[in-house]
Amino acid sequence: MNGARAALEACKREGADAIFGYPGGTIMPFYDAMFGDEHFRHYLVRHEAAAVFAASGYARTTGRVGLCCATSGPGATNLVTGLLDAFMDSVPLVAITGQVRSNLMGTDGFQEADVCAITQPVTKYNILVRNAGEIPAAIAEAFALARSGRPGPVLVDIPTDVLKAAMPQTPRPARITGRQPKAEPDRAAIVRAVALLRAAERPILIAGGGVRGAEAVAAFRRFAGLAGAPQTTTINGLGAVAPGDWRDLGMLGMHGTKAANLAVHESDVLFALGMRFDDRVTGRTDRFARGAKIVHADIDPSEFDKIIPAEVTLPGDITATLAALADELENHPAPRFDTWARAAADRAMTLPCDRIAAHNLSATTVLDRFFEVVPANAVVTTDVGQHQMWAAQRIRPREPRAFATSAGLGAMGFGFPAAVGAQVAHPERPVFCIVGDGGFQMSLTELATLKRYRLPVKIVLIDNRNLGMVRQWQELFYDERYSATNLSDNPDFAAIAAAYGIRSETVDAPADLDAALQRLIGIPGPALLHCACYPAENVWPMIPGGGSIDDVMTERAPVPACPPPRRLRSRSKRPSTTRAWLPGSSIFPNAAAAVIAASPPNRTTISPPACGSSSSATPKPCAASKHRSPASSQSTARPSDGEHTTGLAIALGAILFGFLAFRPAIPNVSAVARRARPEPVPAARL
Repeated sequence: MNGARAALEACKREGADAIFGYPGGTIMPFYDAMFGDEHFRHYLVRHEAAAVFAASGYARTTGRVGLCCATSGPGATNLVTGLLDAFMDSVPLVAITGQVRSNLMGTDGFQEADVCAITQPVTKYNILVRNAGEIPAAIAEAFALARSGRPGPVLVDIPTDVLKAAMPQTPRPARITGRQPKAEPDRAAIVRAVALLRAAERPILIAGGGVRGAEAVAAFRRFAGLAGAPQTTTINGLGAVAPGDWRDLGMLGMHGTKAANLAVHESDVLFALGMRFDDRVTGRTDRFARGAKIVHADIDPSEFDKIIPAEVTLPGDITATLAALADELENHPAPRFDTWARAAADRAMTLPCDRIAAHNLSATTVLDRFFEVVPANAVVTTDVGQHQMWAAQRIRPREPRAFATSAGLGAMGFGFPAAVGAQVAHPERPVFCIVGDGGFQMSLTELATLKRYRLPVKIVLIDNRNLGMVRQWQELFYDERYSATNLSDNPDFAAIAAAYGIRSETVDAPADLDAALQRLIGIPGPALLHCACYPAENVWPMIPGGGSIDDVMTERAPVPACPPPRRLRSRSKRPSTTRAWLPGSSIFPNAAAAVIAASPPNRTTISPPACGSSSSATPKPCAASKHRSPASSQSTARPSDGEHTTGLAIALGAILFGFLAFRPAIPNVSAVARRARPEPVPAARL
């Protein structure tokens, strides 16, 4: 047995059954060991970044350690973003990288990189293996460290000559150093925490990602039921609250619900359970729950008092902590907080959203309808951007591992590969991926992975032809200077998916949406639904960066009235929609039709109806009217049909008179007109 085979067998002993990777020169011995192995499944991705994101999706949706591998140099450095993503969200993950031969290390050899030094700030631990006898122990230590204490990523770097070397008869035993034991909760601290709850008038519970990471959902629900207080979650804690619990206020933070943020703002005792007070949750720290006494429970004591000072700290495993809190409450019950909980819940409101004209497809409508019909046992992943926040606001997962997103790092390109990993981990469950047009183009080559391994991932692509979240900030905080956020030249995503052999459909009309979603769900294999949406829709509510609940925004600043509708020309003379699922199939009546490579139309209007409405009976003040064209920026009232007709006749008469009067001086005006091709107006300028 050589070092590569020893590494593979060590991974098997740790319970690993799947690995995501991309081969290269120095990792080839490891790939050679995998050849023909029936137990160990390897999934070839199309980029190393996708390998680590897929391993993260596997880990986030199972709680088991995700596993990926790459070669030295560029292969290893392509893992760095995914390692940092796992580090920030406390995801257990092991990465195995090849390294140049031992005698070349430090000589700037071909594809050499000091990957241990590079990844030191973004991993929980990393190991450079110097001889084959250390490999089994190093792999065992990596898995133990990844899953113990506060979970996180660990990297094992192995020179290629060590992978090839024969194993000694007595390999080094594993030394599991640095493992944090699951500390028993401090009894006195538990008593103080429950005493604060009993004395409270407006308590609130916040469940963070640690509740998911510690498999503490049942313990949290038991404690919450006994406490009787309103509950909210961070984005990584979504699903911790029991389904249907009327005290659930939804997600907290910058794009969280107004009810959740107001309840935290007005609380007098706050239980922060498995969370780290990220700035997207707290906003201005000096104004976050400023009247509340904080009880902070976490596995990592370094988080205590780092951002928000706590009255009581509860270090240790969150499952044991919650069990101790519940036991104490059973012995010394707190008064009921139903009046406060009802008042907090009564503030719940329909999520505010921009009003979009009836003929335009709204991203929020797409996601509202999607979550109405998605199967109850589905796993949902998202990429990063506006669609991520819209999805987090609307999803109500039954448990936290049914939803995976890049929360702490916000890494674009995460969502689709994470869905690949989730589907590998859950072959029996439907997996859906919600992506934006920006992030999807960072990882769409993984369509080949879906096709090769027949993974039935369903992709809902929200295409607003913009880097939407950045565009929103440019609109609100950069005086509408839309720098480098316009994606109006997006490709035909449905045709690209079809080229990979993935069934696809484009929808851009609200009337076609429900049927398209039903077809997407009904397809047995992988599929993509390309939703061509209104380009200037924003995420509401929103607390500006560094702001507080006092600064919450729920709409654009209003203007006196809407300017007249303005329609952009289509980017393509071809038909505006691709209605057939591709490639051809007998499942749908039109599935055998040829692909029409069509780009979604640049259609927009500045005359929206009420949010969620499919028609507009009367003109209304327009929340979106900051996106008016320069020509119409001075309009203060909507012209009537008669005014439109009269103005058009006068304009046409003036143009004809000018043409006849000056035609002798401009003999080639027709040719010039034929050659002129006006540039399309960027959608984000609307």
